Amino acid sequence: MEAIDKTKDLETRSVGTLLWVYALPAVISQVIACIYNIADRAFIGHGVGKLAIAGLAITMPIMNIIHAFGSLIGVGSASRMSIVLGRKDINWAEKILGNSMVFTFILGGIVMLCSYIFLDPVLMLFGAQETTIAYAREYLLIVFPGMFLTTITFNLTGLIRASGYPFKAMFILAGGAILNVILDPIFIFGFRWGIAGAAWATTISMTATAIASILHFLQRSSFIRFRRHAWRPKGYIFRNITLIGMSPFLMNVAAAGVVALLNSQLLHYGGDDAIGTYGIINTFAMFLVLFILGICQGMQPIAGYNYGAGHSDRLRQVYLLTMKVCVLTGLVGSVVSCAIPGILVRGFTTDSDLIRMAIPATRFIMVMFPLIGFTIVNSNFFQSIDKPWIAIVTSLSRQVLFLVPMCYAIPALIAQAGGNGLTGVWLSCTISDVLGAVLAAILLYTQRAVFRPGHTPVIRHRKEAGPDGLHE
Repeated sequence: MEAIDKTKDLETRSVGTLLWVYALPAVISQVIACIYNIADRAFIGHGVGKLAIAGLAITMPIMNIIHAFGSLIGVGSASRMSIVLGRKDINWAEKILGNSMVFTFILGGIVMLCSYIFLDPVLMLFGAQETTIAYAREYLLIVFPGMFLTTITFNLTGLIRASGYPFKAMFILAGGAILNVILDPIFIFGFRWGIAGAAWATTISMTATAIASILHFLQRSSFIRFRRHAWRPKGYIFRNITLIGMSPFLMNVAAAGVVALLNSQLLHYGGDDAIGTYGIINTFAMFLVLFILGICQGMQPIAGYNYGAGHSDRLRQVYLLTMKVCVLTGLVGSVVSCAIPGILVRGFTTDSDLIRMAIPATRFIMVMFPLIGFTIVNSNFFQSIDKPWIAIVTSLSRQVLFLVPMCYAIPALIAQAGGNGLTGVWLSCTISDVLGAVLAAILLYTQRAVFRPGHTPVIRHRKEAGPDGLHE
């Protein structure tokens, strides 16, 4: 079958249609993954017990860190490929594909080896006790090989989307999640394998998605395919992938650290109920974040391709449309959360003390959600157009630059004045949302030239000159 260049639509079809076509499968993938995580915990809780649930919870930060390495390569290589496809450089795009796989094997192998060697100390660091460490260890020893395959899937599904196949990327990711949900009850209840059954279900599902992703780039119908010449390691491609992918990587790692710091402040000023309250609010806030991230994933190949092609008008259109959708999503979520916080919270708990604490906390955390949408869009937009340092500062500003110092300073000041220090913790989240958005707006203003007609994109860095004189 003759290969078809499906990326041509990125510069010919209407931007609104393209964003719908690319964002819808990304949003569906995010929602299915979220539902899968909830179902996975439910199966383990009912089939194994509460200690297994605790053991699984301890593994989450470790798995999130491994996922962060996957997002580093996946986001970096997909963003880079979109830009070079906009320059019509197929040879360069295939080098990105091959080198991203080499990079995955190297980085993924190192991460997996370190995970096996330092497993017990890391589990203890994240709170494992004698009663739970056995469950966590049993689960991770089986899942680690599958996690390595997940980094391959993250990388290749991003490249599948970037090369013009958004729905195929969705079917691969959604298929893996659905397969996991099907295998969980069979292995846990049918075979009575306990938490090992959940681990095997996850590993098999990850293997299936990785194989499906690899097969796409082996088919003759794919105009971007694995080529022998593309597997030769290129340091500059590794560097460019790392620079662009560093923003989501640092954001994922920082998020784990910030949650730990915030939990310590919540425990200090409000006890276990405050941590439970934050967990409840985070649950429904995460659905909004996943929706916004899905829209941004849809934006990425459109923005990157048209930036590389020099179509500043289409770049402006997709940015503004994405911003409108995501800010409106944040606004709807904010209005609903602030209007009926009690109804939302009662969906997760019947404890009167927890509900009473959660109602004002929900309003503090959710009131500025439109600004969170604004910040997320800008961070992802800068990744898409090869502005890695601006993307890094934008993505880390709210959580690291502002929230970390404020969650210590503001509660202390309010407590010294005779007020409720817990209110200060919630307020620090609100203020951080505002300051993060202000900084994102300032950084966007400094880069406004990318929207001007005739703007020439700066493409980093190619050692060999291409046929049109460009440099990779």
